[in-house]
Amino acid sequence: MSQPKFEVQMLHDRVMIKPDKEAERTSSGGIVIPATSDTSNQLAWGEVCGTGHHVRTVKVGDRVLFHPDEQLEVELQGATYLVMRERDLHAVANERPEHGTGLYL
Repeated sequence: MSQPKFEVQMLHDRVMIKPDKEAERTSSGGIVIPATSDTSNQLAWGEVCGTGHHVRTVKVGDRVLFHPDEQLEVELQGATYLVMRERDLHAVANERPEHGTGLYL
């Protein structure tokens, strides 16, 4: 008998994020930085895949900036997602800017 399928709904102020794949980066001077380099102080980007009912500033599909150490991992259908509180997010990049830095991805 097959397992029943359940829909995942985030609770309270929790946000589910699909992190961008870590790969080699290139500096502005053209130097290739390998994925294995020390990134302990570096923030990471990811896409919001689910939000709880009390989340106010991000929506599904937004790209968010977060610290990789402030996360809990969960694996769903073979993919790894991160679950964290909305307050642990540092920035949001979306197509509906109200007021921001004037910087674009």
